[in-house]
Amino acid sequence: MSFPWANEYKPTNPLMQWVDNRLPLPRFVYNAVGAGYPVPRNLNYMWNFGVLAGFALVLQIVTGVVLAMHYAANAGVAFDSVEHIMRDVNWGWMLRYAHANGASMFFIVVYTHIFRGFFYSSYKAPREMIWLLGVVIFLLMMATAFMGYVLPWGQMSFWGAKVITGLFSAIPLVGTPLQQWLLGGFAPDNAALNRFFSLHFLLPFVILGVIILHVWALHIPGSSNPTGVEVKQESDTVPFHPYYTAKDGFGLGIFLMVYCALVFFAPNLLGHPDNYIPANPLSTPAHIVPEWYFWPFYAILRAFTSDFMFIPAKLMGVLAMFSAILVWFFLPWLDTSPVRSGHYRPLFRKFFYLLVVDVLVLGYCGGAPAEEPYVMISQIASMYYFLHFLVILPIVSSVETPQPLPFSITEAVLGKDEHATLAPATPAVA
Repeated sequence: MSFPWANEYKPTNPLMQWVDNRLPLPRFVYNAVGAGYPVPRNLNYMWNFGVLAGFALVLQIVTGVVLAMHYAANAGVAFDSVEHIMRDVNWGWMLRYAHANGASMFFIVVYTHIFRGFFYSSYKAPREMIWLLGVVIFLLMMATAFMGYVLPWGQMSFWGAKVITGLFSAIPLVGTPLQQWLLGGFAPDNAALNRFFSLHFLLPFVILGVIILHVWALHIPGSSNPTGVEVKQESDTVPFHPYYTAKDGFGLGIFLMVYCALVFFAPNLLGHPDNYIPANPLSTPAHIVPEWYFWPFYAILRAFTSDFMFIPAKLMGVLAMFSAILVWFFLPWLDTSPVRSGHYRPLFRKFFYLLVVDVLVLGYCGGAPAEEPYVMISQIASMYYFLHFLVILPIVSSVETPQPLPFSITEAVLGKDEHATLAPATPAVA
């Protein structure tokens, strides 16, 4: 985002001048997160979650690299190597719990970030590319998290791998060969564990690369804001540093308190006890479930229980599960309202809250046994989920009468007094 009033970086230190002239990294950092990057002055704490997501990713990479030094990707000793990390490696228990709960915190932050984007229509022009890259990041996160869930090689790890990779067998003609190619055999074993470990180690760095593109794309149009009104004048913005570094620092403090409470006081709260049982291909758990952050999509997968004409129920479930995320790619064109912020769209706001409730219901049903009434509730909730994006959102954006928008961000913050909002500051008189 370039504005005529943006500060230009001019290092004063001779060493920094020499570095900046030959490798403009100081200038890049200054323009990306320093006083050279103007940000709308009315951002609320919902805009903290992008920074928190980046912090969570770095936390996962650091703890994951250290854990990889002690983990053995072999089906015969994988479970024991995790126990070795927990019992024998210095601070291994903390690293393992920090990594496992860090994944949950990462998804909590990203889900909040996504739903903030839904409410404030952050996918609208000119920010479509930012949104599309964000959806790619989410898909990569899901793949990385699934492979990480397999690595402890407990009961849920083994049977989760068997169930999820078994979904590919629903694809006509190529499904079964594709499943065997992914596993390196007919069932999860050494080959699958080695492949999942390699990809689980690699994909976080791919995610980091896409996040760099995501932030790069963000800096072209600039950040959105709660009003949805674009920046019009210098008084609409403040420098990112120190205003939003301080605000993000406060959010990071809250994040760390919740995260540390999980790691030190309830490290297994979000896990499954069956994963402390070594994998046994001859003993199927009574209730196979993925990690909690997959539950809404798992409920959509299980909502299809009957074949439709020549289409098997399993294939429809798989297509619906992936479509539940792929539909987000089309949001910039499904929502045609000229107004971005949900604060000024009363009808849209009601349906947004219904969507939040619907996703929570799907999450609850995804973690519940595959029996009635949960299956029926999943079917109803899945139907509403797709109706919201494919039918309700386009209709609402066409027929809704939005409330009047403020003229500018400054007006939304300080009111309509022109003298108060636009007059230059006068020096104090002694």
